[in-house]
Amino acid sequence: MRNLFEEYGYSRFEIEDRVIDCWNNIFDQKNPNHFYFDAEGTLDCDGNVIHKMGYMEDTGNDDARTEGMSYGMMMALQMNRKDIFDRIWAWSKTYMFMSEGEMAGYFCWSNATNGKKNANGPAPDGEEYFAAALFMASKKWGCGEGIYNYLEEGRAILRTAVHGHHKMWFENHLIRFVPDCPFSDPSYHIPQFYELFAECADSWDRDFWLSAAKESRAYLVKACHPITGLAAEYAEDDGKPLPLNHHGSFFSDSYRVAANIGFDALWNGYSPELTQIAAKIIRFFDGKTAEELMDYSVDGKALKKKARHPVGLIATVAEAALAIPNDDSVDAETKAMAKRAVKRFWDTPMRTGRRRYYDNCLYFFAMLALSGKYRKN
Repeated sequence: MRNLFEEYGYSRFEIEDRVIDCWNNIFDQKNPNHFYFDAEGTLDCDGNVIHKMGYMEDTGNDDARTEGMSYGMMMALQMNRKDIFDRIWAWSKTYMFMSEGEMAGYFCWSNATNGKKNANGPAPDGEEYFAAALFMASKKWGCGEGIYNYLEEGRAILRTAVHGHHKMWFENHLIRFVPDCPFSDPSYHIPQFYELFAECADSWDRDFWLSAAKESRAYLVKACHPITGLAAEYAEDDGKPLPLNHHGSFFSDSYRVAANIGFDALWNGYSPELTQIAAKIIRFFDGKTAEELMDYSVDGKALKKKARHPVGLIATVAEAALAIPNDDSVDAETKAMAKRAVKRFWDTPMRTGRRRYYDNCLYFFAMLALSGKYRKN
């Protein structure tokens, strides 16, 4: 795995220390900045614990979301913490899974931290991260019984998503913003996960997932602005942003597009078109400090509000640097801007306060990716 931090001159000791600090910031319950919590487990009739549990709190909204729960599982997997992985998965399966009703087979996208459901529908980014984390866990640790049969649990999620009554992917292989929705969310497109799905999901869906990976990479090219590289939060299937007042701007969800492009390069190598997008995004934000970051239209016009998650944005722009090859195919100035983006991230501390959850999730993923520790095997 490419270790961009080391390429840029940071020592292995410094890198390892930062990765551990990031983990502790989120998961160490003695750390005042944490947002992972152990929770009471389920008991059998004799009072013995069946499932130990835990959850990730969205501190900005005082709830637990499939986004954060699936992120927490992926983080635990990358840090080889099966105990935390299983706790989060058990909480998700116990409280978030919908076993009946119109959306049976999916996970409720938001729950109160006591487990009560706040909604009756799912968010596809949670489902795809759940499935990816479960498949990778099956490879890393093997499968157990019941809900810890990671391989079958991941397959069941995708079976519902593709073949259920309410679909998360249409026949055009593009993920929906929510099931049956006529538009997409560019930041949900993670083609490297779909290649993993092709390997691990039901064998009869292999061609579907390979096509989904191909179509998602093509979709990102259409959804990212040709000058700035910015994508909207929500976009049509042809890549056109929805109107500004319907999440058609570069806002919090959109930050993840840059991260996903860098992440794809880390796992699967370079795509010339995606490298160009990464370079445009890095160029657009080059020299901007956290205090200067705003919301933007995709053509780069600054809107009225400052960025809600500036630390997360800095992290994802840095992660995009993984899509910039260190060879003669890229000019010296682009390489220099990529290095500056990574340095800005390195010099930016994790966020504190109420809004820390989303920023620090993106931060930790960038730290894992840039250190070569975001591994698929």
